[in-house]
Amino acid sequence: MNNKEPIRIAITGPESSGKTTLARTLAGHFQTVWVPEYARSYLEGLSRAYEFDDLEQIARGQLAWEKEYGQRAHRFLFCDTDLLVLKVWSEYKYRRCSPFILEALRDYPYDLFLLCAPDIPWEYDPLRENPEDRQELYEIYLGELERMGSSFVEVRGSLEERSSLIVEKLKS
Repeated sequence: MNNKEPIRIAITGPESSGKTTLARTLAGHFQTVWVPEYARSYLEGLSRAYEFDDLEQIARGQLAWEKEYGQRAHRFLFCDTDLLVLKVWSEYKYRRCSPFILEALRDYPYDLFLLCAPDIPWEYDPLRENPEDRQELYEIYLGELERMGSSFVEVRGSLEERSSLIVEKLKS
């Protein structure tokens, strides 16, 4: 068990922008764990289309996983999504957001956000919904991070370019 709180790094951005691959790669490089996207597990278990209220349940599950995985993290905890993803998606799709998500995003801050640009090809996945809106969503994420005053790094390019940039940043 890890007694020291890890540096929590949220990998955020529109769908199919390389979040999972970057989380896995960085965790491997730094020999730590990464937190999978709880939404994927939740949605795969639903026998119906998801609804607005499901987003709060997904947020609660994501936070629980972050806490659980954080106990095994070494120095860094890479989160393959975050509550900002849920906030942005909720407001984009439903024009509203659960107060729980808003409060948790405020009260459970990440040390660093990695904002993944949608400059890689979109890949089909049955859980993905917006291949045409990725740049628009990216701009929303960027605006939210600036508004929140969060520490963030925009990552672009190939996996090698992205991971090299972040490895260098985290070494310093």
